[in-house]
Amino acid sequence: MSKKTKPAVLVAAPLPPFLAKPLSAAFECHDYFHATDKAALLRDCGAHVRAIVMSGGMVLEEALLDALPFLEIISVFGVGYDGVPMKYCQRRSIRVTNTPDVLTEDVADTALALVLMTSRKLVEANKFLHSGYWMQGAFPLGKALGGKRAGIFGLGRIGKAIAQRLVACGMEIGYHGRASQQSVPFIFFPELNSLAEWADFLIVSCPGGAATKHAVNEGVLRALGAQGTLINIARGSVVDEMALIHALQNGTVKCAGLDVFEHEPHVPAELLAMGNVVLLPHIGSGTHETRLAMAELVLRNLAAYFSDAPLVTPVLEIR
Repeated sequence: MSKKTKPAVLVAAPLPPFLAKPLSAAFECHDYFHATDKAALLRDCGAHVRAIVMSGGMVLEEALLDALPFLEIISVFGVGYDGVPMKYCQRRSIRVTNTPDVLTEDVADTALALVLMTSRKLVEANKFLHSGYWMQGAFPLGKALGGKRAGIFGLGRIGKAIAQRLVACGMEIGYHGRASQQSVPFIFFPELNSLAEWADFLIVSCPGGAATKHAVNEGVLRALGAQGTLINIARGSVVDEMALIHALQNGTVKCAGLDVFEHEPHVPAELLAMGNVVLLPHIGSGTHETRLAMAELVLRNLAAYFSDAPLVTPVLEIR
């Protein structure tokens, strides 16, 4: 394929070299994310762009898509596609793909790590040792996981993988979702508040988007209670961040373990100053193995589309 016949791709997010390099080799790439004059870039290449590559954590504005009259496919480097205007894409017959399954185990591992770090105070213990306080006495006791209740909000692929890990730790599992799942042996709660009231740990593992925005609100946190812990490895938008800050400050909930935030990479100063939170920089899928597998899916989906083959992992397939 000559350079002139390569389909034009708008790169709307920073990409790792192991995706950026093969993407540039196979397609005519235009770096929208790093462009200092984005409007000028769109004037130059907008009429030729046929595909967008974006990350799962970003939001695509419809105004940007309006500037791409021949856009045919959006390939998301991530499992979440809540930043894609799906109804708009359906109206314009724009295909959408993502990278599911390959990151399930790593994200579930991160959820388990946050449960352990918050219950056993592992981050605080590490700081305690490095600060030399061990010489003055023993570190305060943490809480065991065995016999505790884990409430999982969103029992999809990742939610089930989290449940599997927590069962191995001796925890009882409950869940809330759109419907009860007959294939799982866990307790179903039709209301999120009821799950939170039952749980010692409320673990957010649901999709983001308008349907779940601020689903974990002041009322849910109050139901979780003063001995409860919130874990979020899904989307920052699912949790009302200011309500969580107030709940942590006032002792409405005990602590939190967060890998995602409402306005990434910004993290509220109030959270940074708290000792009863564990904060991670959205690293749920952050391993070499998983990110390589995700990159391969992005490339395979684009290659399939432009060779008239079936999409590998379609989210929105136009027939």
